[in-house]
This record gives sequence, structure tokens and C-alpha cells, in this order.
Amino acid sequence: MKKPIRVARIIARLNVGGPARHVTWLSEALRGGEFETALITGVVPPGEEDMSAYAIGRGIEPVVIPEMSREISPRDVITIWKLFRFFRRYRPDIVHTHTAKAGAAGRAAGFLYRLLTPGARVKFVHTYHGHIFHSYYGRLKTRVFLMIEKLLARVTDVIIVLSEQQRREIHEQFGVGRAAQFRIVPLGLDLDELSGAAGFSPPDGVGGLKPAAPLETVAIIGRLAPIKNHDLFLRAAARLRDMQDVQFVIYGDGTERNAIEARVKELGLEDRVVFAGTRAASEIYASIDVAALTSLNEGTPLTLIEAMATGVPSISTVVGGVVDVLGAVVERLGERTSEGYEIRERGITAASNDDAGFAAGLRRLLTDAALRQTLAERGRAYARTTYSKERLIADIIRIYRDF
Repeated sequence: MKKPIRVARIIARLNVGGPARHVTWLSEALRGGEFETALITGVVPPGEEDMSAYAIGRGIEPVVIPEMSREISPRDVITIWKLFRFFRRYRPDIVHTHTAKAGAAGRAAGFLYRLLTPGARVKFVHTYHGHIFHSYYGRLKTRVFLMIEKLLARVTDVIIVLSEQQRREIHEQFGVGRAAQFRIVPLGLDLDELSGAAGFSPPDGVGGLKPAAPLETVAIIGRLAPIKNHDLFLRAAARLRDMQDVQFVIYGDGTERNAIEARVKELGLEDRVVFAGTRAASEIYASIDVAALTSLNEGTPLTLIEAMATGVPSISTVVGGVVDVLGAVVERLGERTSEGYEIRERGITAASNDDAGFAAGLRRLLTDAALRQTLAERGRAYARTTYSKERLIADIIRIYRDF
């Protein structure tokens, strides 16, 4: 009987977001038969919500290394040592890392394992769910991280990115890796989980869901972290004070909650902005009219894809993989003013951190029913044919088999 291909899958933490779902689905699909898999993770820091229960509920018991945190620290030496020891026991054929910290620690430990273990022929795969080459840290720290990534790329067999735009940024703009190493594997969605959206009827006035009054609901969905730039969402909301029939909802939680709440008060938006916490995706998209994304940096934005799959039109800053998700520009407006925005095939975009342009695009989306309908229909069709979970799993298996 042929020995199964053993995959050690490593992610820094199972916090709420697309990467945690991504690794859980892959680990679930690669159990038994041709493959055997182990999911290794660190711990979720205070202030962020943990998705370990989501993995466990799907039959995946993560191997937890407490020292594997997001930030660089002296404990990284312990993380690498523990990963090395795990590899010696597990004897993986493939080490597949996800996110920056896990990518660094996992590939460093894997390289030591391959160097110090007779007969070890392990292959390395790394997935960039986003990247940290701008807007996360200061210039010096970013340069150090970029240098590390370039060195790690030399020992990596396959580098996976989620979109063509991301490949161009990482390889062509920042000079990481060789062209032959890259594979584009778009995100996958669990369409069964989202299918409840169409039939969901939220109770009136509960936690930011649609109240009895006929308000339009604009929502931003994701962890409350600086990179998500919730301040832009609030500044755009402030520019739309005259639209009394619009409410703004913030879904998610995180370390920036207090700062965002203080900013809401500073802008006088207490009666317009609601903090709704973390809820099931099907519940969220059934209760909103427009999805907003204001990130400074983004890989492939899961929230935009989920919105499209459930027929919710969206507006976003034009960063990272957003261009690939929302498609080509159909019309540009306000190019010579401070209120410029673009209508794309499947959504609206504005420049990064441009509250005037973002507000103008959002106003257009809220007042042009025909445009909203068109974008919703195009988005739904595109998401359902391009971003299925089954396609994601098949793409990854194909890469593994090529070894």
C-alpha cells in the first residue's frame, strides 16, 4: 500500500478571518487516503477572537505552539526548535506555511530538519494571504522583513499567491522569489455556509442588524486592527451626514475597539454607527445593503468575495488583490476633483485613505438602484464560479501531486 503524503500545515494563529478558514478546509479535505495532514498553530493574542473551535468542530485538532506569536521576539527560537522536533517525529513530505510569521519560523525549522535528518526530502510551500511589505510597520522593520522573505524564497519550492495583482506586488515590485516559483490559487468559499443568507430574517434592532425603520445599512466586516483603517470608514460616514436613512455598522472585534469608539464620539457619529461584534457570515450579509472595505493593504479580500456571493454590492479602497476581485474599470468619475472614484465590473473603488472619493462612491452606490442591481448580479455570478471551496482544494492537491 502506498504511503500517504504527509503535510505539515503551519499558521501563526487561528484568529477570525479568511486564512483560518482556508487552513481548516484544507486540513479537513486532506485527511485519509492519499494525504495525511497536521495543523500547527500559535495562540490568538488578547483582543482577537479565536477560531480554534471552528477547526475542532470540523474534526481538526490543532497542534499548538504557544511561543508562536505574530510579532518577532526571542521566543521565535523556541518556536523553531519545537517545530523542528515536531518534524523529526511527524516526518512530513511537505511543509506548507501560511502568513508571514509561520512562513518564517516554519521554513527555518524545515530547512534545519532537511539539513540534519538523513533521508529527509521535504518540500516547502508558502502561501501569501497578504503581505507585510507596506502599511504595517516602519521603514526599517519593513526592510528587515523583506530581506528575510527574499532569503526564505531561496529554499521554497512553491510560492502561492491569491491573485495576479498580489503576484505582481510580491515578485515584480518587491523582488521576492523567482517567476517559476509562483502559482496563483484564488481563495475558496464555503458556499454552504453562506447559503443561509438568502433566507435569514434578522430581528429588528438587535446589535446593528436592520431595525424596523427602513434604513440602508453600510457595513465594514473584519478584525478591528490598524491595517483595516476603520478611520476611513468613519470619515466617509461623517461626509454622508445628510443621508439620514443610512446607518453604518462595524462587524468584528479586536485591539482597536476602544480607539475606534473614541473616534466615533469625536466625529459625533454615536447615533449613526453601531458596533455589532462578530456574527455568522450568513447573518451579516443578509442584514446589510452595502459592504465596505477600507484597508491600507489587502491580499484577496474575503469580505468582498462573500458579499458578491450573497448578492451584496461593495465599495473598497483600491489596494492589493481588490483589483482582481472587482474587475476592470468601467467608468472613472471625478478624476480632477478630490471626490474621484471608479465603477468597476463588480464594485466601486476609491484611492487608499481618500475619504472624499470613498464617500462619493458610496453615495453613488446608495442612490443608484440600477447600478447596485447590476453590480450585485455580476458579483454573484463571478464569485460562485471562481471562488468555490472545492476548486481551492483541487488546486492545492494538484500542486502537491506535482512534487
